[in-house]
Amino acid sequence: MKTILARLIKDESGATAIEYGLIAALISVALITGATALGTSLDNMFNALSGQMTTAQDNM
Repeated sequence: MKTILARLIKDESGATAIEYGLIAALISVALITGATALGTSLDNMFNALSGQMTTAQDNM
């Protein structure tokens, strides 16, 4: 019984899996943040372009 308990205490496979899960979650948050920032930037750029095209069309 002592050897089984000692083996369970030394087993780090669960801790490793949790660490990999945390790393994957952190990478996911970084990707979502970057995609959101890029999306906002593109939205602003296309809105500005649309406004310029509307102004150019009204001046014709």
